Amino acid sequence: MAEEDLLFQLKDLASGYGKVPVLHGVDLTVHENEIVGILGHNGMGKSTLLRTSMGFLPANAGSVRFRGSDISRQSPHDRAQAGIAYVPQGRGIFPQLSVLDNLRFAYMDNGQGSEGDTIDQILSDFPRLEPLLTREGGALSGGEQQLLALARCLMSDPEFLLLDEPTEGIQPSIIEEMSETLLKQREQRGLSILLVEQNFDFIADLADRVLVLERGRITGELSRADLSDTAKVNSFLGFGTVRTTRATGA
Repeated sequence: MAEEDLLFQLKDLASGYGKVPVLHGVDLTVHENEIVGILGHNGMGKSTLLRTSMGFLPANAGSVRFRGSDISRQSPHDRAQAGIAYVPQGRGIFPQLSVLDNLRFAYMDNGQGSEGDTIDQILSDFPRLEPLLTREGGALSGGEQQLLALARCLMSDPEFLLLDEPTEGIQPSIIEEMSETLLKQREQRGLSILLVEQNFDFIADLADRVLVLERGRITGELSRADLSDTAKVNSFLGFGTVRTTRATGA
């Protein structure tokens, strides 16, 4: 892809928790209208990578760049204002607020439309939420909470989405709905996504390419074509490394 299409870049990034290093010299890029997946075992640094990208953890070395600017020292709020959205593992909704108030709370007046118009658009993209508007977030199923978390982050009309393990504990029907919605957001909004996931089917359906993260380092890359080559995937990941909903029929 052309350099002028480069949207987001981690360059020689190191990060961790206090004196405990987790990421070691990570390099990756995401271009406009691209979905990049990150696969790996638990404890390999995937969530740390997203938390550092959003500014919740400091970069101990290297840089985080967005649209050519170094944002390594920017706060999460400033990164959100710049057009980056983040859905953490665990969803991060407000359980005591209604679905409607969760959406209202996430509205950002950026000149793209009124609060009401934005909510109407989001509900057209997430029709499962419309009959649940008065229900408290904490009373939703896990899958409904995940859809609400996605809907909330899209209220700000971001350019770039950081998405952490969205299918964990979710029923297959909602996983399929989520996949279709994310592809629609890319097509209609030009949304770019950096996706951390262990469900191989989900990431293979969405990603243009997949990076393999092991012990805080990028150790391999799979192209879209590679993802349909079982032998190549297994050589990178090892049998049983990732979840699959199709293989089990769950």
